[in-house]
Parts: sequence; C-alpha cells; structure tokens
Amino acid sequence: MPDTRFPENRKQLPKVLVFDTSGPFVAVGGGTNGSFGGRVLDMAKGQAETLFPTIEGFLTDSGWTLADIDVIGVATGPGNFTGIRISVSAARGLGLALGIPVFGITQFELAYGHLPVPHGTLVSVPAPRDLAYVQGFGTGVIIGQPQIIDPAHPPRDLQLPFEMEIRGHRASEIAVHFNAAGYDDAYKPDPARMADIAQTKYLEAAAFPPPPAPNYVKPPDAAPARDTPPRIVA
Repeated sequence: MPDTRFPENRKQLPKVLVFDTSGPFVAVGGGTNGSFGGRVLDMAKGQAETLFPTIEGFLTDSGWTLADIDVIGVATGPGNFTGIRISVSAARGLGLALGIPVFGITQFELAYGHLPVPHGTLVSVPAPRDLAYVQGFGTGVIIGQPQIIDPAHPPRDLQLPFEMEIRGHRASEIAVHFNAAGYDDAYKPDPARMADIAQTKYLEAAAFPPPPAPNYVKPPDAAPARDTPPRIVA
C-alpha cells in the first residue's frame, strides 16, 4: 500500500532505483546521496526477460535488496511501445508491493536533465524510422503536446510563440525551417542522470505521486487481426 505518511517521513538520503526499456536497451541504475551509476545493455529484443535479472544484479552489487529501496524512477517514453509497457508495468508493480513512490521520467527530461530547459526550447529525441519525438517548453511549463515528426520536413505548428531554439536529436536540421538556433546532441540512456532526476522528484514532491503512465505519443504499430475471432463456447 502507498506510504500514507509521505512526504512527512521521507528520507533526505533516499536509496534510488531506476530503469528504462523504452528503446533497444535495458538501462538500470540508482544509488544514494548523489552517488549514482548503473549499466546499459544494448538489445533489440528480450527486455522483458532481462530487466529483473539486471535489477537484481544492480541491487547485489550495491549491497541492497528491494526492501531497501525508497523511491523508483521509470522512463515513461516516448519510445518503443512494448518497451515502455514493460518498464512502467514493472515499476508500478514494485511500487505497489513495496509501498514506495514511483516517479515517471520522460525521455525529454532524460535528454536534458532537470527541466525546465531554457525558455523557448524545443527538445528533440530519436524516434523509429529516422524520425524524432519533439516537445516544446516555456519557462517552467510544457507547451503543446509531444509530437513525432520528420526532422527534414517538420510541421509549421512546431513554431513556439516566442524566440525558439532546438536542442537534441537532429536539432540543427529542424532549426533551419524556423530560422532558429539548433544545438545537436546525441541521445543515449543514462541511468546516473535518471537516478538524479528521480531523487530530485522525490525530495520535491508535495504528495505521494499517482502511478506513472506511459507516454506513447504514437500508437503501436501492431494492428488488430483481420480474421474473424472464433466464437467462445461457454
């Protein structure tokens, strides 16, 4: 059950566990007292089978058990549909079983650390099929909804209502279309940065957070079967 006395009894030096399976990898990490680390395993498939053994390995190396964890951070996307479901479901289950808070962290936060980024920023992270996920930010606020775009042909509605700069995946390519400044930066999973963000969310939270929700942006590629399903006989 959720900790009904949070945040009054939260620890100032929490033990943090984080994980991310939103792309072709399994990233697991954490730490405490600002000392964070982790591991990233590159893999196109098999995240579901690999996530918990990797978590167990990290905990063993840290000298912890799951019962020692005070807070969980999980990547909520955007990214691979199945991968996001794996990690968010695991985080929600662990949080419920342990009675500890679970904070969702978007890929935009993972790309640029503690949001907000500079006023008027469009953050871009990689998407499948040579596309990009983008999200606009103002001063401490999100602007609009995240989108998936072709960086070579971005839609005009990406223009923010003030001077804009683009940061991240293929940023300079996107920026050309808006006469804006672009700062290219390659995105890669970083468990240490993720743990730092999770700790900050934990220490700053005004209440026990709701369970994290996936941030898919785009629907899954899978489509319902076209064949008529068999009739179920009671």
